[in-house]
Amino acid sequence: MTILSELHQDHINLNRLLEILTLKVERLREGNHPDFSLMADVVAYVGSYADQHHHPREDVMYEHFRGRDAGLDKGFDQCEAEHAKLKQLSHDLAESIDAILHDAVMPMERFTNQLNEFVSTERQHLDFEERELFPGIRKLAGDTDWQQLEEALPLPEDPLFGEKQAAEYRDLYRALMEDMNRNGAAH
Repeated sequence: MTILSELHQDHINLNRLLEILTLKVERLREGNHPDFSLMADVVAYVGSYADQHHHPREDVMYEHFRGRDAGLDKGFDQCEAEHAKLKQLSHDLAESIDAILHDAVMPMERFTNQLNEFVSTERQHLDFEERELFPGIRKLAGDTDWQQLEEALPLPEDPLFGEKQAAEYRDLYRALMEDMNRNGAAH
């Protein structure tokens, strides 16, 4: 499996979590209050996994192909800026959820808009990479490129979707599966 395939699988997994957050946005707009603890765990996972594992792997891959295609280079620059924005949105959303969990008063409309911005920005980013960057890289890449990237980037262990789930994410994974089954969001 190439790094591109691994990153694509990450995108599939992240989209599964974004589906759950989309359901939370819908529930909030209907006046229901979702499980904020579960939401906090999802946002923490998306933010920490993306920042610590996923985005650094993408950044190394993008740097490997930089300079070969001007259009792709422009996309890599855009992607780098989006990674920084997503990191900030994730941090801000996590702080808001933490405040709500600690009984801070926050208008639900403001929180819902913040959650929706995080989800839609993340989705647009993943779609951009899948639609623009990954196909361009596939066209440029040869076997030597994949070998070099595989050596430079060993597969990190995904604590939620990986084979060896970290203890801190087991309950989250179980809750997500139950939530998806209850709400028909499983795909």
